[in-house]
Amino acid sequence: MNTVTNGLAWARLGSGWRRLPIFPVILLAPMVIFGILGTHIAPYDPGATNPVNALKPPSWLIGEGFSHLFGTDYLGRDVFSRVIAGARASLTVSVVGVGIAGCVGICAGLVSGYFGGWAETILMRLVDIQMSMPPILLALLLSASLGTGLWMVIFVVAVVFWTNYARVLRGEVLSVRQRDYVVMARVLGCRSHTILRRHILPNVIDSALVVASLQLGAAVILEASLSFLGLGVQPPAIAWGKMIAEAKLYLATAWWLPFFPGLALVITVLGANMLGDWLRDRLDPKLRNS
Repeated sequence: MNTVTNGLAWARLGSGWRRLPIFPVILLAPMVIFGILGTHIAPYDPGATNPVNALKPPSWLIGEGFSHLFGTDYLGRDVFSRVIAGARASLTVSVVGVGIAGCVGICAGLVSGYFGGWAETILMRLVDIQMSMPPILLALLLSASLGTGLWMVIFVVAVVFWTNYARVLRGEVLSVRQRDYVVMARVLGCRSHTILRRHILPNVIDSALVVASLQLGAAVILEASLSFLGLGVQPPAIAWGKMIAEAKLYLATAWWLPFFPGLALVITVLGANMLGDWLRDRLDPKLRNS
């Protein structure tokens, strides 16, 4: 009996661990730590130049221990320290930009789905117009017109991504507003803002969280793309896309210059997408029960 009980306990424990996003957390944790702590944990000053050490390969490849773990660039700057410092731009743009987009998109989805009428017509036509344009093209147009810099990239991300929230939340609100408790609240004389805040928003916020988690990786890619093209984060600030752009002249002679910031991008986006998939499965009752 004890053996069977212990076996069931271990089975439940294993099932519980499988339900946790362990692998996405492992992928994202270093990037989040790098983004928060930044230069405080970097082994070298990311902007310090040393022409004597220019274009040195990773130290563990040439038997020099771990002095320059990812090698140095054409100015002798430590690539590992710059990768750590570049995580802050990606983390800031993805979290703040997606958060602002979520606030705008959720409000637009609630208003258009609940009130309908001319508000729905105007908002949804704006959504249709914007979603007919490729996101990268819209981002390039905004960046070229309004300027560059970290906060401008955040604004571009918010403008590009708010439509996804609006479209998803509108569909959810159209369904929720027909439910009995919402109808009864309206009959009892509750004001519209009270119904939206207390009865509708709590029932659609899960969908907004899923959209946000799936957009984190897309925001990182968008920021890196703009920085690569020279329309994103500008020096002396450090960004992974900018590092890859600066390394394109050394692809044949210094492979480590574009490889490690590119690897950081891949790991971050993969972790964000896997976290979004896990969150979607956990918040969807059908998928959670299966």
